[in-house]
Amino acid sequence: MYQFSEHSQEFQARLQTFMDEHIFPNEDQYAQHLHHTDNRWAPIPLMDELKTKAREAGLWNLFVPPGLAQFADHDGMSNLDYAPLAEMMGRVLWSPEVFNCNAPDTGNMEVLMKYGTEAQQEQWLTPLLAGELRSSYAMTEPQVASSDATNVELRIERDGDEWVLNGRKWFITNAMYERTKIFIVMGKSDPENENRHKQQSQVLVPKSTPGLELIRPLTTLGYDDAPLGHAELLFTDVRVPLENILLGEGRGFEIAQGRLGPGRIHHCMRLIGIAQRSLELACVRAEARTTFGRALSQHQSVREEISRCFSEIEMARLLVLKTCARMDELGAKGAMDLIAASKTSVPIMMQQVIDRCMQIHGAGGLTEDYCMAEGFNYARWCRQADGPDQVHQMALGKMIIKRYSNG
Repeated sequence: MYQFSEHSQEFQARLQTFMDEHIFPNEDQYAQHLHHTDNRWAPIPLMDELKTKAREAGLWNLFVPPGLAQFADHDGMSNLDYAPLAEMMGRVLWSPEVFNCNAPDTGNMEVLMKYGTEAQQEQWLTPLLAGELRSSYAMTEPQVASSDATNVELRIERDGDEWVLNGRKWFITNAMYERTKIFIVMGKSDPENENRHKQQSQVLVPKSTPGLELIRPLTTLGYDDAPLGHAELLFTDVRVPLENILLGEGRGFEIAQGRLGPGRIHHCMRLIGIAQRSLELACVRAEARTTFGRALSQHQSVREEISRCFSEIEMARLLVLKTCARMDELGAKGAMDLIAASKTSVPIMMQQVIDRCMQIHGAGGLTEDYCMAEGFNYARWCRQADGPDQVHQMALGKMIIKRYSNG
């Protein structure tokens, strides 16, 4: 059994109180705003109010690890200690932003912490840590299989003292949000390099840069994830200074690998939270509804489904905690096998859990009256985000075969 530190336990208690007092009571108000606003991509006043309360409560930037604690207002949180906090936030899918712990900003902030220059950190990291602006990570492209990151075609070419970007990106989270001001863009800067993992670079592109065009918002299973959104982008002769490059030319693939490992686990943590909440709601529903003369909870099939949900949530949680402990001990690279196992197992298990809970709720489970439909959508797109399951399964299978065959 994994033991959380006193530091984590203290934050868990404080976060639970905050969720009970400020998040759950405001779910309807948050939803109503999106239903009645004329601009779905504008900041939500309620979010700003809650952010102020979260900062005052000391529940801010909880994702920052101990090694980067100089960027936080606390001593840093190990992956293991952060897991239950992210799970709690995951029970309400929009709540991580309240605590400045939402994707893709957490990953982008870590990139800037690890790889940014002092000037880049001052211009972009400081306001991101303060929650004053938001960011996007532009990697996926519509015209190539982006599951192989070396396929990216957006060109990054040097012209004097500037980088010039041309290409297209899509499913770029946060891009529609009016508060998003900076994109981290991955593209091909050296396509002829014999090492295909050194052909890419990543550069910082302010959203206001001429030539950067938001083509359209995209949906996942009909959800537009407002006010953050997922967008298709077009870069046409977009020019940024040479100093906007991250880490150095040809280091883009390296940055991507360093960024995506922790992010994959954060998604798994949050998914466990929404699945756990769905299970609890299903149990309440099973006791409250009657069919054929007895409560749903008395039917064997319902009990079996509840049993499967409980077991799969526990399995997912233990796998994530083991992965976190390994990451804390050996770093993301040393935990690649468990990260891949979590990434390919947790989203699909939680998708199945949420699906069963939706079924127990009947037609209501498909509606916005409950958290489950949106949670199902989140679980489903997590199976594509940060690399589709098949790519990680292929890499993990190769790793395991080599480990046990001495090949």
